[in-house]
Amino acid sequence: MREWLKGLGASDRKAIGDDIQTVEFGWPIGMPLCRQIKGRKGMWEVRASLSGGRIARVLVCFDDGRLVLLHGFNKKTGKTSISDLDLADRRMKEVMK
Repeated sequence: MREWLKGLGASDRKAIGDDIQTVEFGWPIGMPLCRQIKGRKGMWEVRASLSGGRIARVLVCFDDGRLVLLHGFNKKTGKTSISDLDLADRRMKEVMK
């Protein structure tokens, strides 16, 4: 997650950070900024709009009131890939131990 964020430009990092902050301090919050991932109990998707019409997603969960960032990626298709969801799911299980 950290490496992905570091690879983005400053304006993109700021946009994602602002959206994550809005979710963290405004919880519960819904669409269009945040929605639950179907079939993945406790996993949420933060939807960030980046410069140039690009879209990023950050998969998150909550643990003891903390917002935990599980996985981030640039959205290129209409549906989130199973590999992205599985990676976030594995990380969420590690956090919840």
